[in-house]
Amino acid sequence: MCATMASNHYFSAQPGGQESRRPLQVVLAGAVRDLNTANGIFSPGRIDQGTAVLLKAADDPPTSGNLLDVGCGWGPMALTMALKSPQANVYAVDVNERALGLTRDNAAALGLSNVTAAAPADIDPGVRFDTIWSNPPIRVGKPELHGLLHLWINRLAPGGTAWLVVQRNLGSDSLQRWMTAEFSDQFTVSRAHSSKGFRLLKVKRTG
Repeated sequence: MCATMASNHYFSAQPGGQESRRPLQVVLAGAVRDLNTANGIFSPGRIDQGTAVLLKAADDPPTSGNLLDVGCGWGPMALTMALKSPQANVYAVDVNERALGLTRDNAAALGLSNVTAAAPADIDPGVRFDTIWSNPPIRVGKPELHGLLHLWINRLAPGGTAWLVVQRNLGSDSLQRWMTAEFSDQFTVSRAHSSKGFRLLKVKRTG
């Protein structure tokens, strides 16, 4: 995701232009998957580089519990978690309704009944998450970004971990410093991995 720059931008709830779906073949959880994508969403033609870094370097998700993908797009992170952890409840959130529809349909195409794709406001506020994966919307601006991180990181379960992939030249180091200061009471923030110009930040709930 990123900032709204046009009526059809993928950070809009309702992207402009008629939806045009097309097939997408990608490797998820070690196997080739035949899915669908569409215009008006984030990285419609491939797994973007940041997401690829996270999928390769983050710890495997827990085998059970509640798992969350923040900014799901067509679903690469949520689908991977659901494939790896079929007994877990996987939540995929996005403001883009087209992305949510694709994630639902792609989960159904893979026979995954453990994926719930919904707008942020439609997720039960009482749910706590054991793992969060996200390629967060850096370009949306600091107030929006910080609000998003406050919303979801504070909903980590005790001992839960969030993995955030951020491009280095888009401020990953300054974001790490901000999170370290902002979440110092109950969380630890560290750089878990660096690759291809991206940092993978690990946020663990300790309190």
